[in-house]
Amino acid sequence: MGDEKKSTMPMKQQTVVLYPSPGVGHVIPMVQLAKVFLSHGYDVAMVIAEPPPTSPDFRIIDVDRVAAANPAITFHVLPPPVLPPANDLAAGGGPDNKPPFLLTLQALRRYNGELERFLLGSIPRHRIHSMVVGMFSTYAVDVGAKLGIPVYAFFASGAATLAVVAQIPALLAGRRAGLKELGGAPLEFLGVRPFPASHLVGELLEHPEEDEMCKAMVDVWCRNTGDATSGVLVNTFESLESAAVQALRDPRCVPGRTLPPIYCVGPVVGGDGTTSSERHECLAWLDAQPERSVVFLCFGSRGTHPPEQLREIAVGLDMSGHRFLWAVRTLAGAGNSENPGVFLPEGFMERTKDRGLVVGPWVPQVEVLRHTSTGAFVTHCGWNSTLEAITRGVPMLCWPLYAEQLMNKVFITEDMGVGVGMEGYREGFVKAEEVEAKVRLVMESEEGRVVRARAVARKREAMAALEDGGSSQTSFARFLLDAENHAGQFGK
Repeated sequence: MGDEKKSTMPMKQQTVVLYPSPGVGHVIPMVQLAKVFLSHGYDVAMVIAEPPPTSPDFRIIDVDRVAAANPAITFHVLPPPVLPPANDLAAGGGPDNKPPFLLTLQALRRYNGELERFLLGSIPRHRIHSMVVGMFSTYAVDVGAKLGIPVYAFFASGAATLAVVAQIPALLAGRRAGLKELGGAPLEFLGVRPFPASHLVGELLEHPEEDEMCKAMVDVWCRNTGDATSGVLVNTFESLESAAVQALRDPRCVPGRTLPPIYCVGPVVGGDGTTSSERHECLAWLDAQPERSVVFLCFGSRGTHPPEQLREIAVGLDMSGHRFLWAVRTLAGAGNSENPGVFLPEGFMERTKDRGLVVGPWVPQVEVLRHTSTGAFVTHCGWNSTLEAITRGVPMLCWPLYAEQLMNKVFITEDMGVGVGMEGYREGFVKAEEVEAKVRLVMESEEGRVVRARAVARKREAMAALEDGGSSQTSFARFLLDAENHAGQFGK
């Protein structure tokens, strides 16, 4: 694979440089954002950091395949930087017992030199409109400042999460210890419903003065709203998270400092960034099912369950009597993930063959949620999945696993009102009776009817935000104008 996916960079219009965070869940939303820039007449250069061998937490993406499906975007892959000896932790190396994501963040800082060389050697400065960086690629704001390029962050999670991480440093600064000791006690942030401390992103439960991982996370996330960032594009729409959005614009959010402009430009959703000539088998199966009758279970690109939990889910689905489509991803080393039936109770596949379909770890999730037969979504509450469900009006059964998903569960069920929680996720095990009960609740009960109606209403709000004159369209237009004015201040 060569560095350039096109022989020459188009130079008739201004170019926006997109620099996503590593991983499928970050690159694909950035590809969808690229399409928005293209629709406004800008050229787009997508710069992707090739994962170094010392950072196993990078989620490798097939850049060639994504580039082939998006020929209007120029792709450039940054070669891995030269890494120091493994014992030089501050520069990106480290022994095997260091958290993989810490190694990833440390490595990302070292890509700045490669990014600067690409910008200086590939695109004339007067052609660069702006650079948009991913939520974990914010070390690149230093490159923008050095070259006089306005840099904006693309926060691929929600406004509520951004409001929380913006306020975390002040909260931690007033404490001698981390937040882990609070357990389930509620945390309060401006613009965000109180939620249990245990639901905070795990790395932020420590104290940055005592934990290297916490310090790195606080630093990289604070750069999203730092003084060197010209603004933040948030993958949400105003009516979905109005309180959090208002908090981010409130001087009280971070006392003593004004946060950069917040632009709600979502929902930015789409497929997996690739194209395929073959239709997935599950879509043909869905074609034969009644409207809104199928419960779809999928836990993202990293969501896994041990065999005993898979068996419990199977029993619950069996007892519910409802149709289901289940994408099964097992723990690494658990066995053959291409034949998920081996992990399920004896006779389950035969008993449910007329109303259920169990498939391997990957399905075209956007197309499944778009299908008229899909009636509910058992989800890990990743933000991309959340927005995909909202834009299709599909209610969610929330089973968060890690990262900000636990906070998202609170926002989905209590603020947005488009989902219900699966009891047991906090203990790490959801029982079959709970699976059955919550499937029946959403699909059969009066409470479920209310949740389904709210989901349809949120879908209408999302579509309205993206229409001409809608809140997200207006916000994106304001961002483009502000970026032009900001570029002028750099002497462009």
